[in-house]
Amino acid sequence: MSLLEVSNLEAFYGASQALFGVNLQIAEGQLVALMGRNGMGKTTTVRSITRMLRTTKGAIRFDGKDLTVLPSFRAARLGIGLAPEGRRCFANLSVSENLMASARSGPWDIEKATELFPRLGERMTQSASTLSGGEQQMLAIARALLTNPRLLILDEATEGLAPVVRQEIWAAIAKLKQGGQSILVIDKGFSELRAVADRCVILARGETVWTGTPASLTSDVETEFLGV
Repeated sequence: MSLLEVSNLEAFYGASQALFGVNLQIAEGQLVALMGRNGMGKTTTVRSITRMLRTTKGAIRFDGKDLTVLPSFRAARLGIGLAPEGRRCFANLSVSENLMASARSGPWDIEKATELFPRLGERMTQSASTLSGGEQQMLAIARALLTNPRLLILDEATEGLAPVVRQEIWAAIAKLKQGGQSILVIDKGFSELRAVADRCVILARGETVWTGTPASLTSDVETEFLGV
């Protein structure tokens, strides 16, 4: 049984339909890349899975449980951790306070998070607003990890970051995967995604148009669905 199974997902913003049939599965310990051009429905899919967008049709099951009947906080308590697009750190709180605000009991704690991202350990007393964009992204990921999730969702994991910081974050993602963490990641770094993903799911116009392994992602598919 899949850890997460999304079937025939449709989603709506008021009277406007945004998703028309999204299908994806994530097994325990698997890293799945959700790919597609801008505006194709990736973040709406994440919002639907995490139940921040409730106006949906279709099936969303997590560890066999129906997520569609749950509010977002109950979905999170089942073990879904999110590092959202735009990071959304608590700007006026310190790094330490940001981490403590989300912490739940489990193997991930502040010490382990700062081992993954040593920069955060050096800035524990600084307010999140004083961090660089890359450091805020590290904080967003660490904050999600401190919920001790069974599934970690990274929405635009390295968007807009300097190359050296992108490398640090991709290295951290690789470590998480090696440690058995189940991950759904959205990013535009196709070469980096290919290096870590077990499977890729491509969306176009709000529906799943291709699913397969990175090795089977041909240049024709990339040009049709991912090219500029």
